[in-house]
Amino acid sequence: MGPPEKALRLTRQLSAMTSAPCVAGRDSRQCGMTPPASNSRRHAPIALTMGDVCGIGPEVIAKLFRSPQGTGCVVLGDVSVMRRAATFTGGMLVVARVDRAAEAWDVPPNCVPVLQVAGLPRDLLDAPIGRIDARAGAAAAACITHAVELAHSGEVTAIVTAPIHKESLAAAGVDHPGHTEMLQALAAPGTARGAPLPPVRMMLANDELRTVLVTIHMSLRRAIDAVTFDAVLETILLAHRSAARWGMPTPRIAVAGLNPHAGEGGLFGDEELRIIAPAIAAARADGVDVSGPFAPDTVFMRARDAAGHPGEFDIVIAMTHDHGLIPVKYLGVEHGVNVTLGLPFVRTSPDHGTAFDIAGTGRADERSLVAALTMARRLVGFQSQ
Repeated sequence: MGPPEKALRLTRQLSAMTSAPCVAGRDSRQCGMTPPASNSRRHAPIALTMGDVCGIGPEVIAKLFRSPQGTGCVVLGDVSVMRRAATFTGGMLVVARVDRAAEAWDVPPNCVPVLQVAGLPRDLLDAPIGRIDARAGAAAAACITHAVELAHSGEVTAIVTAPIHKESLAAAGVDHPGHTEMLQALAAPGTARGAPLPPVRMMLANDELRTVLVTIHMSLRRAIDAVTFDAVLETILLAHRSAARWGMPTPRIAVAGLNPHAGEGGLFGDEELRIIAPAIAAARADGVDVSGPFAPDTVFMRARDAAGHPGEFDIVIAMTHDHGLIPVKYLGVEHGVNVTLGLPFVRTSPDHGTAFDIAGTGRADERSLVAALTMARRLVGFQSQ
């Protein structure tokens, strides 16, 4: 099957998707849309998964509920863990167990409603703060699984995930390297074993830059092999459809190369000539405003949309994890949001990890979680229009 036939097949596959991804325009005013009002009672609550109990996830959630931002959210996790997190962050914060997600709307202000997830390890509080522990990994996975079940049933309208630790997941025997892969599998429970799962992609976004990854959680050596025509084209098409769905009908997409100087005409590698450029051409033939491949060390500067520097592009497609995430995180992890493109529900996350080094101290910064929640509310609002 040649590139044109592959392009047509991928386009048809993505056209059949009913994904609920990504982000509105560079600014809601620029795309002619006003962000929908948040916290409307017409929506089911937003689920906050507790994350790794040995990290800062419970603490940033507790800090969130010390402001009105937590209204209309329900925590999926463990009541005792969340009460401990409340003490880490200054005490004087009520943590209440609820039986149904909808009860999140009924709790008083500055009260943390926790839906106790069944099957969590009973000795979860014994898992050492700031350390890798299988109990923490098992609990994190159980919370994510339950969140997806509630999203499928309509009991929650979006999922915002607190950070997990990949080594803790592995210690618990979880067969997924991270959130993105786990959510991809859980979102398609009817997929036959061995059959390909619906495509998803990781996007990291802030007010100045958005980057979507072709490959995610794998070694760099494996990631290079995973940069294929199908993978690059699929990423471009999914990014385009996602942006169009959320208020940016014709996003300007730039594709970063894999090699230094985007291969320098084949002198430093030929993936750009053999794989990336043909995928770009196929996407352009399908009506996508996409260009490249550009040198990875300069394209992000061109795309950055800052005061006095209007960005040339709305989205950058990066071939590997660190190529794409370092530029966004350098602009400030407290502002970044991870959005999973291609899921049948809205899912966002802070762009930082478990921060074991400060876990239990109350010093964790909740601003990235607030940004993730704000993004989730905006996407839910656009979806409901």
